[in-house]
Amino acid sequence: MVAGQTQQLRLGEVLIESGDLTEEQLNDALDLQKSSPERKRLGEFLIDNGIITENRLNTALAQRLGIPYLPISECPIDLDAVAKIPKAVAQKFNLIAVSTDRNSMRLLISDPLNYYALEDVKLISHVHQLEIVICDRNEIVSAIQSSYSEIEAQKASRDANEAAGTTSAFTYVDLGETADDTPVVTLINSMLHKAHSAGASDIHIEPFEDHTQIRIRVDGQIVDYTKLSQSLHSSMTARIKILSSMDIAEKRAPQDGHFRAKLEDYELNVRVSSLPTIYGEKLVLRFLSQTTLLDHATTFGMEQDDYEKMLALLQSPHGVLYITGPTGSGKTTTLYMLVEFLSTRNVNIATIEDPVERTIVKVNQSQINPLAGLTFDSGLRSILRQDPDIIMIGETRDSETATISVRSALTGHFVLSSLHTNDAVSAIVRLLDMGVEDYLLANSLVGIVAQRLVKKICSFCREEYDATEADIRAMGGTVIERLARGKGCHNCNNTGYKGRVAIHEILTIDGNIRNMINGTAGVEEIYKYVAETGVMKTLQTSLLKLVRERVTSVEELLKLTYFVQ
Repeated sequence: MVAGQTQQLRLGEVLIESGDLTEEQLNDALDLQKSSPERKRLGEFLIDNGIITENRLNTALAQRLGIPYLPISECPIDLDAVAKIPKAVAQKFNLIAVSTDRNSMRLLISDPLNYYALEDVKLISHVHQLEIVICDRNEIVSAIQSSYSEIEAQKASRDANEAAGTTSAFTYVDLGETADDTPVVTLINSMLHKAHSAGASDIHIEPFEDHTQIRIRVDGQIVDYTKLSQSLHSSMTARIKILSSMDIAEKRAPQDGHFRAKLEDYELNVRVSSLPTIYGEKLVLRFLSQTTLLDHATTFGMEQDDYEKMLALLQSPHGVLYITGPTGSGKTTTLYMLVEFLSTRNVNIATIEDPVERTIVKVNQSQINPLAGLTFDSGLRSILRQDPDIIMIGETRDSETATISVRSALTGHFVLSSLHTNDAVSAIVRLLDMGVEDYLLANSLVGIVAQRLVKKICSFCREEYDATEADIRAMGGTVIERLARGKGCHNCNNTGYKGRVAIHEILTIDGNIRNMINGTAGVEEIYKYVAETGVMKTLQTSLLKLVRERVTSVEELLKLTYFVQ
């Protein structure tokens, strides 16, 4: 379909013809539209005011115009085509080019009756023919953001490579006094912007013999971002080290740093770690999010039954509560939510962290500084002299910190901390192995919360399929007819997953478990007691529920089951 075919067609006529609106409803809507100060086009006005759904409107248009109405996952996006239309034009008219050849262009648009938009596109792109595809407005907005961010990042990368020329791979370039429009600065800013907009948790800058590889971790999975000339590596490293207050001259020892920066309309809080490798220093930049988006955000990211158990634990006047799980399972995010909840009470809360990832009102937060002699155990001893009611320890790393924590709980403090273990019960074994006396642990421990982050199937490329015998075996013999998986698309970096949801197992320490810890019972007896009495919903039970509800896949179940069995 070409642009001229839409010129004489009116949306109101299409909707009356399709039976989606009566003439009276249309006239009322037009009167409201005229009095509205926002001056929206009719289709947008009808949708935003709930007069018609976007799906019904687009279906009617597609039938009347004889053009496809498709989800964006079915329209592969070519960035060369995207670049033919300026970002400002794409945002103004809510459209995006997805493919092109010498004389034609395939264009996704939410309003195919916007004649002026179509004419502008033809004029700008110098194509004679437009193949129009109708797509939902929010899907196009998302595609515009991700596609143009990728284009800008690639351009910055090319500019930086060209500027680097044949510079030695190990030549140090001091970027501290360089103008903000230098290619390396632009590249780093673009990389930060792209990673943040993609929802990445980490950026990996990895030097190899003939190139530097940039990868980002999205929803727990590493994906390739771009490849750079090796000659850029020392310049990038120097720039990031300067930002992070790290020693730029020290290249033979690992370092840790941290920086905050305002990029466009948001503030970045980034932790930086360097590690020497045979080809240079590898850097990992971790975003410490101030505004983590969560499923079930009002219930600590938990299902209602887990939330109620957690509330009961938080009523304890004293004791130790541990949040456990492997690296990247969201322990710190959960700890912050719990501290934020407790801070609404009339209590004195003090924390010792490495680093402070998020500031909380009415909470006294301290960051460890080993060079100044402030470690977890020395900081904890000092905090105990500050008359705290509640203490949060970012991580229990050694026997001294663990012992002080449990002794603090016995003297009337409520202590929260994180611990690296695979499940709730094994946290007991870990603490005993750290040298905590069994009678101290039995009398101080109030609860253990094990946590995992499970990848959700991408809603754009999600497909259902008949469960196979292998699937049923993986689910422990659970019979289910239909399961779901992601095919992989532009929106999820072809991984099939987009977003994550937390699952928990909450072990409340009752009298029987205290006696087992304090006696001669082994960990197997505690596992057996938990299984037989049903006092704890396991991580595996929560995982199976998500698979049955087609939120996640059997593949994710198999990957995580290794940790939770």
